Amino acid sequence: MHLPVIDFQNQGAPEAFCRSLHSTGFAVLTKHPLQPDLVAGIYAEWLDFFQGQAKHAYAHDAIRHDGYFSTAVSETAKNHTQRDLKEFFHIYPWGRYPSEVSDAARRYYAQGNALAQTLLGWVQAHSPPAIRAGYSMPLPAMLDGSEHTLLRVLHYPPLTGHENPGALRAAAHGDINLLTLLPAATEPGLQVLAQDGSWKDVPCDFNYLIVNIGDMLAEASGHHYPSTVHRVLNPVGLARTKPRISLPLFLHPRREVVLSQRYTVGSYFDERMQELRRPGS
Repeated sequence: MHLPVIDFQNQGAPEAFCRSLHSTGFAVLTKHPLQPDLVAGIYAEWLDFFQGQAKHAYAHDAIRHDGYFSTAVSETAKNHTQRDLKEFFHIYPWGRYPSEVSDAARRYYAQGNALAQTLLGWVQAHSPPAIRAGYSMPLPAMLDGSEHTLLRVLHYPPLTGHENPGALRAAAHGDINLLTLLPAATEPGLQVLAQDGSWKDVPCDFNYLIVNIGDMLAEASGHHYPSTVHRVLNPVGLARTKPRISLPLFLHPRREVVLSQRYTVGSYFDERMQELRRPGS
């Protein structure tokens, strides 16, 4: 699998972006409008937040799914039995937000949403006519007015050597949503599953923005755009002592949006959540 680095400002970027998404489910952008200094500041202040005790005042809401998720309640990927080795905070426009950090993550949320509209416009324009005809509405319009797009601030703590056998920082999984925007994390480890069954490293360069397809776009496009399985490996050597921070923005349409003849966004999301709640699923 080859992941070309695409210059966002190049005239041919939209076509190259969609070609990469179609062939791999991933695309790598450089010279994009998301500010590296803003991302770096978010990483620094949220690392301090995760290393402190204030996070426990924002324990997640089991109904609304906002707030802080500890390692004890972290996700268990579909078809896995061990929880991922991570903790995270869910940021929604309407949700709780820590007073201990600046508004930088909220500003990033707004910038990421704006960029997503552009990228989905590229996908809309460069989808084959038969695929485009199957969309229930233009792809950017699926996000209009949505309150479900999620910014997740992720902290992978240093490894202690006492982790459960087989547990990974993030076990192999696909994303549920439409598109995911992911600036390079503070440490490498992200891998994508190639069609030949091998795992390929995703570049970890702070100038890059990783974009990947979620299951909802795969469903809406009749799998013309594949939702590719990915994972985050446990570090080895001295890297085991280093934390890892990442900042995925999961673009979610409104629940009533029709994805296909089988699903609306709401019915698809609810089905996936039930799968993830089943032990060993």
